[in-house]
Amino acid sequence: MSKINVKHIFTSESVSEGHPDKVCDQISDAILDACLKDDPESRVACETLATTDLIVISGEITTKSKVNWQEIALDVVRDIGYTDSEIGFSADTAKVMVAVHQQSMDISQGVTAGEGLFTEQGAGDQGMMFGYASNETEDLMPATIHYAHRIVEELARLRHTEPEKYSYLRPDSKSQVSIAYENGKPVSLETVVVSHQHTPDMVRSELEALVKSVVEKVVPAELRKKEIKYFVNPTGNFEIGGPHGDTGLTGRKIIVDTYGGVGSHGGGAFSGKDPSKVDRSAAYMCRYIAKNIVAAKLAEKCEIQVAYAIGVAEPLSINAATYGTGKLSDDQLEKVVREVFDLRPAAIIDTLQLKYPAANNWSYRDTASYGHFGRSQFPWEKVNKVAELLKAAEKFC
Repeated sequence: MSKINVKHIFTSESVSEGHPDKVCDQISDAILDACLKDDPESRVACETLATTDLIVISGEITTKSKVNWQEIALDVVRDIGYTDSEIGFSADTAKVMVAVHQQSMDISQGVTAGEGLFTEQGAGDQGMMFGYASNETEDLMPATIHYAHRIVEELARLRHTEPEKYSYLRPDSKSQVSIAYENGKPVSLETVVVSHQHTPDMVRSELEALVKSVVEKVVPAELRKKEIKYFVNPTGNFEIGGPHGDTGLTGRKIIVDTYGGVGSHGGGAFSGKDPSKVDRSAAYMCRYIAKNIVAAKLAEKCEIQVAYAIGVAEPLSINAATYGTGKLSDDQLEKVVREVFDLRPAAIIDTLQLKYPAANNWSYRDTASYGHFGRSQFPWEKVNKVAELLKAAEKFC
């Protein structure tokens, strides 16, 4: 009996650093970086809103660091490229409002060792977190979100490094990538959508040619074997953009931040949260686990789920799913995960050194655009547990 060839098309989107929600994510995470710099024990839950020439910073922040909220926010806006006062949002004209208070003592007693009912640090909230990895790309990310990120990232790089040549590009942009799969493997790039904010004098054909050249650079030739459909600024003009065109909020791009709709998502956002919040730290740990499992070739794709109760250190559940691609059963793989990885919040923070990003040459702000996963500078992207996983798996082989 011949094997059935299963075909489907999957789509993921990304947004640039200049997208209004990403502006807010970067401000919130830049504030987190500033808090952790002089006080690694800072507790940060920072939410940012951005609209026409206005930035509102709010949240629960307990820190010994001296933080200049306004300076940090406007530096982020300037770095992104919002420096033209005529487009409704600029680092030189935007006002910054700050409404910040300390973390609730009810939450603090759950995440500070010795303060609550338990002697060790517990989870900052209840909830479930997921991590995913797949051998579709070199960085073990799903192909659709990987190339969607790379397209807008490259367009931003060109805007920053060759401002005279690409003077018509403004910071806000989005991409969408559709890829055909056969038997679970990506085989061809079908459609690319790019909407890019631009100046009034932009020549549409120049932008179309630029997008095609970027796709040719970032997408491998083996995925570009057939004709690709392009939709570049399909509505026509995109002059009004950024927070002036659409109000931004921290935490609204959780699918862009993770796996582009592949796999599951627990619902929690990442940016602006210190690592005591398992929404962030445990999701990073789950990616770390899943990536090492795929790197060890124990599965072609893997999803890890953990769940917590507020104030409780040990996870309530751990689940491993390999979608029929694993060398072990999912039940056996779960036992391997429990043997190799410590999923208590304090252990996660220590394993990934999440309180000391600057000392390890990364920043939380870096995570806040072009995806939290799939870029090698982050500690949860290391594949340094392969040998331990293979050893633990031997008993089942």
